[in-house]
Amino acid sequence: MTTNIELPDSVYEQIKAHAAMLGTTVDAFLADAISEKLGKEQEHGWRSVFGKGDKEAVAEVQRIIDEEFSKIDPEDWK
Repeated sequence: MTTNIELPDSVYEQIKAHAAMLGTTVDAFLADAISEKLGKEQEHGWRSVFGKGDKEAVAEVQRIIDEEFSKIDPEDWK
């Protein structure tokens, strides 16, 4: 698909230079950048921070989860 967008000259020059440094075209660079942005916007909830949390904070959350689950009586689930 072909579309036209207006960009400030300075932004276009940065895109063009960055694409050249990566050995790709401006079109491919923009498509990748937009796809990446769209993917990040779709992340929400815990998935948006998955793998990025402070290890101590994650360990504390896991400790609390484990503690709460230990209170569950499996017989109550039958």
